[in-house]
Amino acid sequence: MQALLVSTLVVAIAEIGDRTQLLSLLLASRFKQPGQILCGILLATLANHALAALAGQWIGEALGGAPLRWVLGISFLAMAVWVLVPDKFDSRKMSRAPAGSAFLATLCSFFIAEIGDKTQIATAALAARFDDLGSVVLGTTAGMMIANIPVVLCGHLAGHRLDPRWTRPVAAAVLAAQAVLVLSGARLF
Repeated sequence: MQALLVSTLVVAIAEIGDRTQLLSLLLASRFKQPGQILCGILLATLANHALAALAGQWIGEALGGAPLRWVLGISFLAMAVWVLVPDKFDSRKMSRAPAGSAFLATLCSFFIAEIGDKTQIATAALAARFDDLGSVVLGTTAGMMIANIPVVLCGHLAGHRLDPRWTRPVAAAVLAAQAVLVLSGARLF
């Protein structure tokens, strides 16, 4: 349960103002098909985060013990700093995209946009930290959906109401707290 809750919280907060949330807003305004867009986000996130969690689990098993604790602690601190930097998204590239299937456009663009994104790296780090791969993937996917469903359903209204000036520091604090917990060997619950 801890892996699920921490993973959901970390990604839901870190995703606010992220480039994939901006992508959700652009897809919603372009296609106006929220059901297809949300299904595309869900499947792309499940696939992307499952791969990231598998990589994180492999790294966790390969390192183990103190080396893993240091790598994870430093990774969480780096993500805490990274989340403070606002993402940018080039809307000109999106406006040139063909007006085909909202589902396929979302599935492909979301999967690609998540590669190397802070939420993908957080998923790998969380999978290395917790010994519950399924809960980490479900939690990070739930966090992604929590952050993106309002954006897709409410379009520009939700995007303007979520102020990244306060969400980025909160996400950074959560990630920094994870770093401290990992480095000290303590457990959250």
